Amino acid sequence: MGDVTELMERFGGLVARHRKRMGMTQVALSEACGISVDMIVRIEGGGTGVRFPNIQHLADALQVDPAELFTSEVPSGKLARSSLNQLTTRLAALSDAELHLVSQLIDVALKFRR
Repeated sequence: MGDVTELMERFGGLVARHRKRMGMTQVALSEACGISVDMIVRIEGGGTGVRFPNIQHLADALQVDPAELFTSEVPSGKLARSSLNQLTTRLAALSDAELHLVSQLIDVALKFRR
């Protein structure tokens, strides 16, 4: 059982470090990810596990890849979502007509690229 406790503590510590790196309070993180402040406090303290949907909510709020919440390295943004990943996520929500328009805009923008 020691391994699970260690993992929860590492996860919680990384959540706290990413939150501080973002300049967020526990209240702000709570509001951004829809998890109660009490639960954020318990997560950061390593006192509770987290289900996968909440891991994703936390990662989204902290603007990191979920894997960064499990690494043994100090957070540095190495695995942070790139601009391309963020753009891809936004594009995935568009209709075919909207995607066609965006494609045309990209063509125009790239035509004048130096």
